Amino acid sequence: MVTQLTAGIQVSVESEYNAKQSNPLASHYFFVYSITIKNISDDTVQLKKRHWFIYDSNGIKSEVEGVGVVGEQPVLIPGQSYQYVSGCHLLSDMGR
Repeated sequence: MVTQLTAGIQVSVESEYNAKQSNPLASHYFFVYSITIKNISDDTVQLKKRHWFIYDSNGIKSEVEGVGVVGEQPVLIPGQSYQYVSGCHLLSDMGR
């Protein structure tokens, strides 16, 4: 698990390889990731958009950007958390 704290918002990411949706012989690897966003500030906040990069071990970069997450723009009061699960395809068996 990787955790980052910025301006009172803690974001944790945990990823897991999904063998059932992968095909290593075709260089197709699928990973499921769970993201937890926790408001540890004193303010109520709203997640309006997301933006990050996913890299495979071949150096190929994918950009993830959009409004909200999984169709939502959650509002988090102080101490509240929000979690969602998504996935990505990589061309190698490792990434970050």
